[in-house]
Amino acid sequence: MNRIDLDGQVAVVTGGAQGLGLAFAKRILGSGAKVCLWDVNGDRLQAAKAELGDGAVETVVVDIVDPDAVVAAHARTESVLGSVSILVNSAGIAGPNHTLEAYPVADWKRVIDINLHGTFHVNRAVVPSMKAKGYGRIVNVASIAGKEGNPNASAYSASKAAVIGMTKSLGKELAGLDIAVNCITPAAARTPIFDQMKQEHIDYMLSKIPRARFLEVDEAANMVAWLVSKENSFTTGAVFDLSGGRATY
Repeated sequence: MNRIDLDGQVAVVTGGAQGLGLAFAKRILGSGAKVCLWDVNGDRLQAAKAELGDGAVETVVVDIVDPDAVVAAHARTESVLGSVSILVNSAGIAGPNHTLEAYPVADWKRVIDINLHGTFHVNRAVVPSMKAKGYGRIVNVASIAGKEGNPNASAYSASKAAVIGMTKSLGKELAGLDIAVNCITPAAARTPIFDQMKQEHIDYMLSKIPRARFLEVDEAANMVAWLVSKENSFTTGAVFDLSGGRATY
C-alpha cells in the first residue's frame, strides 16, 4: 500500500468508532496525521481507540445533530491537537426499509437530521478555522443511493442526495482558497449499518453492483486518503464514485 503524505495534518473523522469511519481513521493515521474520532457511542469510541493505539488518537463523544455540541467538539479537538485541516464526515444511519407512503415520519426526520443536518453542522463548525488558515480538505460521505435512489429507502436516498448538493455548493464557496470539498458515493460495504436493513434490501443492493461484490472498507479509505492530501489541489465540489460500476457518472 502506498503511503499518502499527511504529516503535520490534524484530522477529524465523524462516525469514526466503526465501519467506514474507522477504516478512514486507520488509513489517515497510517499516513502521518493526528486523528480525532467523533462518535455518539462512547463505548465504541473507546474500543476504536484501543484498536488504533491508545496514544495515537483522541476521541470526542458528540451527537452531530446538536450544533452547539459540534462546535464544542471542534474547539476541544483543536485545543488538544491543533488546527483541524482534514474533515471526513462519515457519521450516518440507514434508517428502516419502508415504501414512501408507509415510511414513519419520526424515522424520516431522524435519518434527515443525522445524515443531512448533522453533516451541515460539522462542515459549518470546521470551515471557519480552515478559511482562517487558508487550507483544508473535506470529504463528505454520501452514497450511490444519493445518485440513483434505492427503493424502500427514500429517507436515506434523499439525505444522501442532499449531501451531494451541499458538497457541490460548499466546494464553490471555498474554491478561491486551498480548501477542497468533495464527496464520495460508495456502494454498500459490510459494516454495522447492515444491521439496520432488511435482508431483501441488502440482496437488492448487491444485485445492482456489476463487480458482484460489496465494497471493502479499505478500498474506500484508499480513495479518501488521496482526497484529503495536498496532492488533491485542484478538484473540488466533485463526486467520486465507489459503486463498483453501478454508476458511471
